[in-house]
Amino acid sequence: MSFELTILGSSSALPTSKRFTTAHLLNINERFFLIDCGEGVQIQLRKYHLSPAKINHIFISHMHGDHLFGLFGLLSSLGMMGRKADLNIYGPEKMEEMMSSHLNYFGPLPFSLIYHVPEHGKLIYEDSKIEVEAIDLLHRTQTFGYIFREKKKLLNIKKSKIEKYGIGVEDVVKIKKGDDYVSDDGKLISNSELTMKPWHSRSYAFISDSAFRASIADKVRGVDLLYHEATFLEKDRKLAKQTLHSTAKQAAEIAKRAAVDKLLIGHFSTRYKSDQLFMDEAMEVFENTVSVSDGDQFSIPLKRED
Repeated sequence: MSFELTILGSSSALPTSKRFTTAHLLNINERFFLIDCGEGVQIQLRKYHLSPAKINHIFISHMHGDHLFGLFGLLSSLGMMGRKADLNIYGPEKMEEMMSSHLNYFGPLPFSLIYHVPEHGKLIYEDSKIEVEAIDLLHRTQTFGYIFREKKKLLNIKKSKIEKYGIGVEDVVKIKKGDDYVSDDGKLISNSELTMKPWHSRSYAFISDSAFRASIADKVRGVDLLYHEATFLEKDRKLAKQTLHSTAKQAAEIAKRAAVDKLLIGHFSTRYKSDQLFMDEAMEVFENTVSVSDGDQFSIPLKRED
């Protein structure tokens, strides 16, 4: 039951010899979600032995080149690899227009692109196990963050209790959904006695380019893993405000307010020589912070709730 994030790109607008531009691949129980698609995505997927053919959903935060220039090449390669299945693309309302223009010159593709425009605070994707919510961010163009959550799992009933009370199949289903049980002699058996502690529903939030917004903390409250862009250091806070980006300290303030488990920071400006500067600044506010590098992987283990 995997829940694993791979960082494919961690730089800001300019790629470097060690960092490609923004892209994350999230694997939730073998459902693969590509989040942003900066230049070099194809190379990174192959480098880290990740199959692009398994990606059926691509989430684009906004239409700046360092977050989507890799999309054109990826789609072309998927076509040459023989893909036939539909591919879902989530992002700003101009996405379809841009892609249609591109495909006039470099298409058609042997598969269909299905476009979805997010709405703030609403689910943009849902299946039997996962739901994805979009939130508005404050940047120079329409920009979205995305929150991926596992749905609450059914409870596990203790086999010993089934035997002890002679519980039938119909009642087992009800108990797994949280009901108590009334035994044949009329005794009420609480659900907590019959079941094990519920599984923790894991979660990941992706906050792309955005000016500092305290309201983000309310949306990502309690997530296991929060990625928040940290383009600038606090000494350049004025520049961050002008360009509608965040500092490492501001990212940490969001993590602290939201009481998340772990904070990942990235999208570092190339003006700075070391990502340790970002780490030092963020950890003064939120200790459980990691500055990401290309190829980093972060797994959230399956566990029961406390």
